[in-house]
Amino acid sequence: MSRTHTYRCLNCLDHAVTRSFDTSHLSRTCPECGSFERFANEAVIDRFETLDASPPAALDWERLERREKLIVAERLARTDKTLDDFDVVVDEIDDADKTDDATASDDATASDDATASDDAAASDDAETVDGERADGADATGA
Repeated sequence: MSRTHTYRCLNCLDHAVTRSFDTSHLSRTCPECGSFERFANEAVIDRFETLDASPPAALDWERLERREKLIVAERLARTDKTLDDFDVVVDEIDDADKTDDATASDDATASDDATASDDAAASDDAETVDGERADGADATGA
């Protein structure tokens, strides 16, 4: 008997699908909310929810965007990275305005830093299986 993996819709978090392969996420239309969305690996969603319920002070979790939180959760759930491998980098957007923008950065490798355009490029190269895309890229939100 082969092991199965569960993936949940990142838009509504209500619908889940089970597949025999293991990847960080897959893309498909959610029958619950109707959007074409990424379905994240259940281990990533579980880690995200744990971090959200008890935010790590070292990361200034509340300043991160949802997409950045999901990237951190994905790295912690699916690699050997720890919270010590991440920093929150604060960039000043406008000197006159003094508005800060926080982003999570992964110290281990520069190539692990994900952007929306990187995710789109990775998704374009993904295989389609039965109308679903199994992507090995980062689990990110909409």
